[in-house]
Amino acid sequence: MAVSYSRLWKLLIDKGMNKSQLRDAAGISTNAVAKLGRNETVSLETLEKICCALDCDIEDVVELIRNGEVSENDNS
Repeated sequence: MAVSYSRLWKLLIDKGMNKSQLRDAAGISTNAVAKLGRNETVSLETLEKICCALDCDIEDVVELIRNGEVSENDNS
């Protein structure tokens, strides 16, 4: 199973925010933002901070992709 943060990036666009603004608003590290950008796992604490900063639920930020499935935002 893989993790996708495509929903997070769409949400940031909808809110007119960039990654630096997210980092500052959520109080997360540059390293955490880099991991998000590479669709790597981050701690639940990091996801909680993001959800609090963006006033959203976790499913608005992260999506689990089962083996063989294509993300709803993947155009390939």
